[in-house]
Amino acid sequence: MRIRIDEEKCQGHNRCYALAPELVDVDDMGTAHVLNGGVVPEELAEKAQLIVDNCPEYAIEIVDG
Repeated sequence: MRIRIDEEKCQGHNRCYALAPELVDVDDMGTAHVLNGGVVPEELAEKAQLIVDNCPEYAIEIVDG
């Protein structure tokens, strides 16, 4: 499982970082970026879905691979 963030949609709410700092980081402008190339360890799959579900801009998606 992998996650992807559309940085153009990201508005810097940082809910993803608050919920799963193991999966994402934010820059000085508040824009989220995936960690580890977006690869989600199996034990963090629920957190990945949580940040997808909680992004108000729908900027995060789960992708295969």
